[in-house]
Amino acid sequence: MIRTAIARTGVLKPARTRKCAVKGCATRFQPRSITHKVCGPACAEVHAAAERKRLDAKQTRERKQALKTRADYLKEAQVAFNAFIRARDAALPCICCGRTSEKQYLTGSNWDCGHYRSTGSAPHLRFNEDNAHRQLTVCNRHGAGRAVDYRIGLIQRIGLARVEALEADQAPRKWTPEQLIEIRDTYRAKLRELKEKA
Repeated sequence: MIRTAIARTGVLKPARTRKCAVKGCATRFQPRSITHKVCGPACAEVHAAAERKRLDAKQTRERKQALKTRADYLKEAQVAFNAFIRARDAALPCICCGRTSEKQYLTGSNWDCGHYRSTGSAPHLRFNEDNAHRQLTVCNRHGAGRAVDYRIGLIQRIGLARVEALEADQAPRKWTPEQLIEIRDTYRAKLRELKEKA
């Protein structure tokens, strides 16, 4: 029997119903409490199995997170930073050769985030936006970065004073895992903003 509630007007109103929480079940039912989410025993079993799976996945993610090293966070931050740089410079030609690529690859990309001072020789500048620009893969990987041409293109793009500031910067930086997470999240957010504007 469906419960009813008397409204202030004195008219009887049927009690509220809820849609079953199980995906694919469109049955509406009257919940016995705020935690009652399914229409019957069969859906309760399906819902319980799905909830166990969700909780197991959450615990697995938390365990993986706990096992991450500083190197893992550094890699994640670098991937996010590089993706942002490639998107930021999407309308610009290659920093060192001035070409635009007409090739479209089914897998991978013909564009890199090229660093003027490499992450190997100047790791403290790996997240410096002046030091990183979109570069054709052929120039970055196969042309050893083409440092002389990169410098010419960089001066045209950001000016000599900023290029010399990059070259003079020798201050070591050591990021903590927390700082790397912040860098990763910052550049993911900046990339989302760029995509929303496009």
